Amino acid sequence: MASVIERSAADADDLVALGYQPQLHRSLGKFASFAAGFSFVSILTTIFQLFGFGFGFAGPAFFWAWPVVFLGQYMVALNFAELAARYPISGAVFHWSRRLGGAAVGWFAGWFMIVAQIVTASAAAIALQVVLPSVWRGFQIVGSDPSLTSMSGASNAVLLGAVLVAATTAINAVGVSWMSAVNSIGVSCEIVGVVAVVGMLFWHAERGPQAVLSTGAVPHAGYAGAFVVSGLMAAYVMVGFGSASELAEETRNPRKVAPRTIRSAIVVSAIGGGLMILAALMAAPSLVDGKLASAGLPYVLDSKLGSPFGKLLLVDVAIAIFVCTLAIQTSAARLVFSMARDGKLPFARVLASVNARTGTPIAPAVVVGFCCVLVLAVNFGNAALFTSLCSVCIALIYLAYLFVTAPLLLNRLGWRGKSWDSNRGQFDTDGAPLFSLGRWGLPVNALAVLYGALMVVNLAWPRTEVFDPTGEQPLLRWIAPAAIALVLAAGAVLYPRRGESAAEAAAPQPFAAAAK
Repeated sequence: MASVIERSAADADDLVALGYQPQLHRSLGKFASFAAGFSFVSILTTIFQLFGFGFGFAGPAFFWAWPVVFLGQYMVALNFAELAARYPISGAVFHWSRRLGGAAVGWFAGWFMIVAQIVTASAAAIALQVVLPSVWRGFQIVGSDPSLTSMSGASNAVLLGAVLVAATTAINAVGVSWMSAVNSIGVSCEIVGVVAVVGMLFWHAERGPQAVLSTGAVPHAGYAGAFVVSGLMAAYVMVGFGSASELAEETRNPRKVAPRTIRSAIVVSAIGGGLMILAALMAAPSLVDGKLASAGLPYVLDSKLGSPFGKLLLVDVAIAIFVCTLAIQTSAARLVFSMARDGKLPFARVLASVNARTGTPIAPAVVVGFCCVLVLAVNFGNAALFTSLCSVCIALIYLAYLFVTAPLLLNRLGWRGKSWDSNRGQFDTDGAPLFSLGRWGLPVNALAVLYGALMVVNLAWPRTEVFDPTGEQPLLRWIAPAAIALVLAAGAVLYPRRGESAAEAAAPQPFAAAAK
């Protein structure tokens, strides 16, 4: 077993061999790495927000969309784990897709992820409005109506969200150790909160688990279509599990730790989230009165839990929202830093600079925070547009994932006379073999690509009930394909039309020569 000093030196040599000089402070351990992925998913935040969305389309049986989406995303996570073991570099999705598919593929994967993470962080920050005014009326600073659909509620949401983003930006600026400490404490609180919620709801159950077999009153032509739409709830939640790989240059022994934490983050999230959904369905006062669809999980909690516990739970949800926003912003900042380090973004020299004292890329965190506030401002005049943009950003994340798994599949199949070799005899700094799918790599990869392609189509499909539920802005149903086209066009304009950097050219490729 290698000593701490030997591991640190080996990790630094690893990065140099990949073409980059160590700049970021390497201080994160196993739990901190896991926390980065778990807090991005943040089941306490997202299920609290989206339970009603899933239930409203397919009734109690929307529960089954949860394991379906988990299986699809777990196959993606397994491929990511292989790549994280071999390429422990910040800006993981950008680097993996570039090395697998070329400069253009890497650029657009990174660009999609930057845009998506900025909007996702804004969506997480806006959720404070759902929680804090319920904890204390003093948090409703603007007006008196806390509803997100009201002008005062929407304005107050922007104010609270902007304060939250300012706080997460400051934490990111002072160093990864502070970020890690805050995130780890927050994740611990969230896990305790999830266990408490599940336990209390099971204790107050009014029906058995057979409730998940009921489809309820489905307001659509057929249940199959309703189930597909309800699956978007799970698709919105189970993203971001790869954040551990974004912090690879700040993690000790990342070749071993990152693959494990990528897998554990999505598995723990899936188990905890599934139990929360099941417990809520079993404890709900009614499955047919329409309140589960309109009010969601808060309706169940208010009905079943006493006031002191309910308030404490809301505080825990607020903490989960805080660390979720922090994790997303951190991930986006590392991606911006990594792309700028390769000269792929405007003002690359500034964005790629690292503070010598904190070992943190401050400029990317500030830029990401500023962009988040700009996105939050959309909620001032058009809450429906903001909600639609949040839906679109998930489609962009799935597209970015597809830009990794599809080129990887092509390379497994011997694209351009080369083949992916996942058993190259590499080892981590403890001397253990790197994580590998072995002979399962090809089928798992193929299924991950198929799942990702189907999910992108499902997420971007122009559905009125998803993008314009009030019927007041019919053009919003087309916002997903229009926004994807706009982001693609903007990426084409910003695409750096020059050769690879010295680091890129020197970096080894994840191929082994194909057999003659």
